Amino acid sequence: MTNATATQTLSVTEAIRTRRSIRKFMQEPMDQQDLRQILELASLAPTANNVQPTRFVVIQNKELQQKLQDVSYNQSQVSNAPAVIVVYSDMEDVLQNAEQSFPASMGEEQIKARAESLRQQFGGQDVAQRGQWALTQANIAFGFVMLAARGLGYDTVPMLGFQPEKVRELLNLPEHVQFAGLLPIGKRAEEGFPHHRHNVDRITTFY
Repeated sequence: MTNATATQTLSVTEAIRTRRSIRKFMQEPMDQQDLRQILELASLAPTANNVQPTRFVVIQNKELQQKLQDVSYNQSQVSNAPAVIVVYSDMEDVLQNAEQSFPASMGEEQIKARAESLRQQFGGQDVAQRGQWALTQANIAFGFVMLAARGLGYDTVPMLGFQPEKVRELLNLPEHVQFAGLLPIGKRAEEGFPHHRHNVDRITTFY
């Protein structure tokens, strides 16, 4: 991490409290080292059975961003941001390459056994069921991306308003993948709206 980036690092509490959904960004490219660190931190999100079905597409090509905006109901933040991270799950890729879900330190035979067990575990489900299960894992990672980005001084806006089938086609993704969302990312050029949230007692039951 560079010294400039280090001075911008926020605590988890600060990152949560200062996060805003930003739709206008400073027109400067993403620092690629920061971008990779954000994705690395997001990859540490918890995942059941360590299957790691979350996948990312990072778009920094303006022409492709404009095409993505066209299939996202023309929301301008898609092309205004220096980058867009598409977060999705691909359980079929997990099963096809199940051996990669386990560390080499386990040994070849144990890895093979665990991979076969994983395939059997999900073999009784259809593609849609597996995809929905994997999406719950990608949703967790989606939140991690936002907090990791804010922690390094960047801002995002989570988006669910897009046409999934057209995004799949645009990005050459298989039909079975499930999207957690799109995430324009960059440095804020506006402050965004202040938080208005229910208090803890309104949304929580204690036993």
